[in-house]
Amino acid sequence: MKVVIFCGGQGLRLREYSDNVPKPLVPIGDAPVIWHLMKYYSHYGHKDFILCLGHKAESIKRFFLNYSEALSRDFILSDGGHRVELLGSDFSDWRITFVDTGAKALVGERLLLVREHLRGEDVFLANYVDGLTDLNLNDLIGQFQRARCTACFITVPPTQTFHLVETDDESCVTGINHAGTSDTWINGGYFVFRKEIFDYLHPGEDLVDEPFQRLIAARQLITARHRGFWACMDTFKERQQLEDLWSKGAAPWHVWAKDGAKPSVARVQAHSNGMAIGKMTL
Repeated sequence: MKVVIFCGGQGLRLREYSDNVPKPLVPIGDAPVIWHLMKYYSHYGHKDFILCLGHKAESIKRFFLNYSEALSRDFILSDGGHRVELLGSDFSDWRITFVDTGAKALVGERLLLVREHLRGEDVFLANYVDGLTDLNLNDLIGQFQRARCTACFITVPPTQTFHLVETDDESCVTGINHAGTSDTWINGGYFVFRKEIFDYLHPGEDLVDEPFQRLIAARQLITARHRGFWACMDTFKERQQLEDLWSKGAAPWHVWAKDGAKPSVARVQAHSNGMAIGKMTL
């Protein structure tokens, strides 16, 4: 399946990098976050990518044009430095379509602008560029196919340390709960779409707002709760947390490097709060 990656935003909450480096190229370890995400999809056999570019599009193009696998792979150098023999490859069989969708376009607009590149695809994948997970993608796609719906995405517990406050009609506090331990779920991306998604998208709209409301009304949207690892690199602090995991050799999203030591398969189930139909257990 083709994979659409929304990587045109300005990443304003990563100001330490975003002034000079677009969010997709912010590094985790020795590779940018977009490489980690593409490597994840490639591990599951999905190697045909469509990048929805915008902010600093030329920097992302330049990165891939100048990309050297020797920087992320072991290799043998011979002939006085003229011959490089890679001991493995991850980039040579990727196909990447670069589409400039504008610096200020909404996610829904970006998806519409790459529709032409998805012709012939009955089902395709899509995602934000800054979310990493150990989700078993094959299981998610399998459940989506059996559900016969138009769209699917994962939901995850909030990762922030906020507290949820409940009050009565007189503003007296009746409860305080940590967001991460409450029965609250947020959009985690990792979308699976049928081509009919374009029937629900109108020009000038974001993806989750109006289009998803139409899908809900038609009972064509499901979600899967993922209780395993998921992290969003939206701030400098979150980037540092991912960097720490990588530096310790404990990056759960590196499913391609977990042969024999793969993270435990997460339990995923669909919920029925008006935004989901059916039942899933992965």
